[in-house]
Amino acid sequence: MSTHNSEAVAVPRHVAIVMDGNGRWARRRFLPRVVGHEQGMQTLLRVLDDFAARGVEYLTVFAFSSENWKRPEEEVSGIMGLVLTGVSRYLRKLAAEGVRIRVIGDHSALSPKLRAAWDEAERSTVANTRIHLSVAFNYGGRWDIVQACRRALADGLVPEQIDEAALAARMALSFAPDPDLFIRTGGEMRVSNFLLWQTAYAELYFSDCLWPDFGGAEVEAALAAYACRERRFGGVREDESVPQGA
Repeated sequence: MSTHNSEAVAVPRHVAIVMDGNGRWARRRFLPRVVGHEQGMQTLLRVLDDFAARGVEYLTVFAFSSENWKRPEEEVSGIMGLVLTGVSRYLRKLAAEGVRIRVIGDHSALSPKLRAAWDEAERSTVANTRIHLSVAFNYGGRWDIVQACRRALADGLVPEQIDEAALAARMALSFAPDPDLFIRTGGEMRVSNFLLWQTAYAELYFSDCLWPDFGGAEVEAALAAYACRERRFGGVREDESVPQGA
């Protein structure tokens, strides 16, 4: 979407975020890593409201990757505990504020208690429409593509029927438009196996800010950068002509 010929400011319909930097934020303060994750949860609540207030309809966050199981057991257990605490503490507030919650990823490795908490979050917010929050938990972009292929085969599709549309309909985020803006905090400049299929044409924005410190000013900066971009989807800009014989 371009804003060059319009006074309206382009706002991404769907924002995806890799919330990186929780551990480093804690380490710089000589605190346990889990404290950084706890602060990161508070940041998510604030940022969610900031994006909703600016007209963003979908927010997808990378909360726990399929590779995160390799982290120290104490940290993994702390994250799982934070999820349970967070759902019990904040679910009613989020539901009242019109947030719809969905959890995407492989649920098979999660404990029954954790699956029940996520199920309750989805069930109690199913009618909300102000902003759709998708939490990628035990998620990987490659896993997503593989599971979509398996679903297509399980549905009886033959190779000739498996095209982009067939797989897109079976992706974990099939209910949402593809992300327009991909944000990664913490200074790293890679996508880290997050929404590999869905972010093919997303605008990328990298911030040095550690996730717990990501606030309203950083949200404004990311949205301002997006508004200046000329969106392309594999073609040429509207103001570019195609040379003869091209």
